[in-house]
Amino acid sequence: MSTNTMRAGTVVKPGTFAIEPRPVVSEVPDGWVLIDICAVGLCGTDYHILEGKHPFLNYPRVIGHELSGHVARDGQGWSAGDLVLVNPYLTCGECRACKRGKPNCCYNIEVLGVHRDGGLIPQLAVPASNLYAADGLSPLQAAMVEFLAIGAHAVQRSDVSKGDNVLVTGVGPIGIGTALFARLKGATVTLLDLSPERLAMASDKFGFDMGHTGIEAAIEATDDEGYDVLFDATGHAGAIEAGFPAVAHGGSYVLVSVVKDNITFSDPEFHKREMRLIGSRNALKADFDWVMSAFRDNLIDADALCSTVLTLDELAVQFNGLAEERADLIKVIVQLQE
Repeated sequence: MSTNTMRAGTVVKPGTFAIEPRPVVSEVPDGWVLIDICAVGLCGTDYHILEGKHPFLNYPRVIGHELSGHVARDGQGWSAGDLVLVNPYLTCGECRACKRGKPNCCYNIEVLGVHRDGGLIPQLAVPASNLYAADGLSPLQAAMVEFLAIGAHAVQRSDVSKGDNVLVTGVGPIGIGTALFARLKGATVTLLDLSPERLAMASDKFGFDMGHTGIEAAIEATDDEGYDVLFDATGHAGAIEAGFPAVAHGGSYVLVSVVKDNITFSDPEFHKREMRLIGSRNALKADFDWVMSAFRDNLIDADALCSTVLTLDELAVQFNGLAEERADLIKVIVQLQE
């Protein structure tokens, strides 16, 4: 590639990932900062983009929204070399949600790597307000903050507290993150997943009890009283609907995952429980801060979360295979530079 282009990890079309040239950043808008990207985490969204399953995306797309990097040059209150992580949610600042301090659900939100090109590229310019100092973290840890912040936000939304009995359904990366932060709040956390292997992994790596592979067994384990808070991270409409009877009277049901289908439930069962049904989307700065603090205080084991570290060239060879076998993965990190 010429000196005027950069190598960008691009999903060219469904099923096809390639390293393509993109122009070197020549101008940085006022209020934005140029970042030398260090590490990029792959998440379910990236796999869905590769598989052609994302509903809000145009191809080709440079993927990558779990990002860490170093500030490329002084400006906007940052010094060259500062280690930062990127909040990938670009918001308008003008809609009602933004004005009420809820930019995570901005009406006009754009997510890097989804609605516009992302950070699987050596340099990326982002708004200064979307950068958070990652002092005390490694670049790999910083690249894992965003996905954990999703679960941390869901836990904060739930108002879960010490002594609560919590069920997390779906032991993928988001479910694991949710479970870890619910446990940090002092809750007793039970896991549910169809895969005994994933339950065993969560037990081995993070010390959770083995959990359950069926909702009936999970309910029976509470003497049929149910759970004070249930978090769904399955991304499956049937699983979400099956979870309603597992919520205790006076409990809360938090939908962390999102599905395209309609969700139905029994209104009498819902009302007699005085159940709260809560949607949780993206994360706020406070959630990012909580995750970083947990890393710094060694409350979360980053090494246990990181399944493998690849170069961009290795990803180009392995991406399709990783997508097919991702049930065995927590977090794949693509390292672009130290």
